[in-house]
Amino acid sequence: MATERITFPGHSGAELSARLDLPEGPHLATALFAHCFTCGKDVVAARRIAARLAAMGIAVLRFDFTGLGQSGGDFAETGFLSNVADLAAAADWLAGRKMAPALLIGHSLGGAAVLKAAAGIGSARAVVTIGAPFDPGHVTHNFAGALDRIEAEGSAEVDLGGHPVRVGRTLVREVAAENLAPAIANLKRALLVMHAPRDNVVGIENATEIFKAAKHPKSFVTLDDADHLVSRPADADYAAEVIAAWAARYLDLKAPAPPPGAPEGIVRVSEADPKGFLQNVQSGPLHHALSDEPETYGGTDRGMSPYGFLAAGLGACTSMTIRMYARRKGWPLSHIRVDVSHDKVHAQDAEAGGDRLDLFRREITLEGDLDADQRARLLEIADRCPVHRTLEKGARVETRLVQTAGA
Repeated sequence: MATERITFPGHSGAELSARLDLPEGPHLATALFAHCFTCGKDVVAARRIAARLAAMGIAVLRFDFTGLGQSGGDFAETGFLSNVADLAAAADWLAGRKMAPALLIGHSLGGAAVLKAAAGIGSARAVVTIGAPFDPGHVTHNFAGALDRIEAEGSAEVDLGGHPVRVGRTLVREVAAENLAPAIANLKRALLVMHAPRDNVVGIENATEIFKAAKHPKSFVTLDDADHLVSRPADADYAAEVIAAWAARYLDLKAPAPPPGAPEGIVRVSEADPKGFLQNVQSGPLHHALSDEPETYGGTDRGMSPYGFLAAGLGACTSMTIRMYARRKGWPLSHIRVDVSHDKVHAQDAEAGGDRLDLFRREITLEGDLDADQRARLLEIADRCPVHRTLEKGARVETRLVQTAGA
């Protein structure tokens, strides 16, 4: 994933700091991400979701709202409607780059903001909320003890998660007055509502109210025991997977033509976590998996090992090859199961006694009213599986170094 650091003018003219995460392959669509209240563009959920969507061919713009993070302006002078205006400014900037956003994603108060902003972003076809409040005024419970002082003095410094933030009167008044029900009812976009039942910052009842107010197409997915910030990488990855799979139905992603000589396209593997071994495995825009190592080898065991993928390829190819032959013959084969295991064994016929080779053990179960001759023939056909032949004959791997900017 390539990331561009950019700035663009927000609602007040102040420069807003942003990151544009770009696909390494063809650009198929664009998403706009709105972060949670007083958070920023680099929180775990934003980074993980952006990385997953970029791997799918969807560029993601995530930015700091006015007065937050690295963006200019004074947060104490902003309100809920200025967040909505910042989103509109971000969408306009993307449109000027011919990357108008088709997907809007909002986390917490950012979720409320995208629900409000969607009507003014004509290119948007789908909206996702994560832990969003139905009543934006819900945010004021974070600093309820300072409300009188904010109203009297115009602004006041409050402690939010251990960080001092100056909150202004405009924000308090606007979230208190906001009613999202009409905007949700007239969304006219596909909606995915994601929320954790144990969210103790924004209760799950908020997701229920958002879902009830929306018209179809709408979906509701639980984030189980995730916290409000979706701070655990595994929870953020799960949210990203769900969003990517769901969005594909509404963004009409078109896979690019595969390059000559590679009829199945390109399989791209990129690091998901440079501190461990977790890898994103992407085949085209719609097929994604994770590869990892077991915990005993320093991994986190969140995906199949590389040899697991190799065994899966052998098993899948074996089953497909048997099915094609039985279908052509019209044989009563009702189900196929292939169990594959991998091991390193001593090569008995190797010149050097210490040499070892890879042994794949394959056990095939064939169900159906097949006679002994048919079963024997299908077992022979299994050995004609193209992946089987590749493994037995060996293959050549050609490698070249791709030069990147700054290398």
